[in-house]
Amino acid sequence: MKETIKRLTPAPLWNAARESYDALRRLPDLAPAALHPWRRESIRRLAALKDIHRGERCFILGNGPSLRQTDLTKLRGEFTFGLNRIYLLFSELGFTTTYFVSTNDLVIEQCRDEILALPIPKFLTWRSRRFFHPETFQPANLPTFLFTTYTGPRFARNAAGRLWEGATVTFIALQLAYHMGFAQVNLIGVDHNFVTKGDANKTVTSEGDDPNHFAPNYFGKGFRWQLPDLDTSERAYRLAKAAFAADRREVRDATVGGKLTVFPKVDYLSLF
Repeated sequence: MKETIKRLTPAPLWNAARESYDALRRLPDLAPAALHPWRRESIRRLAALKDIHRGERCFILGNGPSLRQTDLTKLRGEFTFGLNRIYLLFSELGFTTTYFVSTNDLVIEQCRDEILALPIPKFLTWRSRRFFHPETFQPANLPTFLFTTYTGPRFARNAAGRLWEGATVTFIALQLAYHMGFAQVNLIGVDHNFVTKGDANKTVTSEGDDPNHFAPNYFGKGFRWQLPDLDTSERAYRLAKAAFAADRREVRDATVGGKLTVFPKVDYLSLF
């Protein structure tokens, strides 16, 4: 029935109705996302970070196998965003990323203690608060909680409000980078290619070594994770590209051998 109604309804009207329905579904989340003490502190922090890096450049590190073909030692001293389990590389590198971002519920649930131990600013989805308890936090290790949603596609220029996830944590990092004022963002390790195939967003359990990321134990045996939604990610990336361009800023793709075609390609070593 739903598909029949969709076929018979003009696309603009259907999209408007869907967006209105999604907005109504989000209403119960608005009050706690604005009034909870953890979120109030997060909003205060995000306000302090607005345009703090105006005019500077940064690197967003995806977690693809191509990181093993990338000389990451060159990033020492650069502003960097690390995503999900990027911290598995920290001891090998001898330094951490500047910031850490994770919005995937399964990653945060299964890696909560490792994430909390990171000695860098952490940005986590507000949904993940259910995995934490008040006694867990001291002021020094309270993450900055972002109000992220699965619905309502848009690129947020102010990260203190609602952020659309766009089916990839990289899109959240792009919105944070914009919020902080970075003029140039360089993507690395965003391979945009997965060996494991299946229905988008389906939760699966790894049966062995992980071929989709930089380390075999990234999503190793027994780890629950969601299959990628590359089409939705590309839609999000196009929104990011347009937002940066409208403000005369740029996003470039320096991933070695990456399959993403949305952003202009640049040779990684030429950046240094």
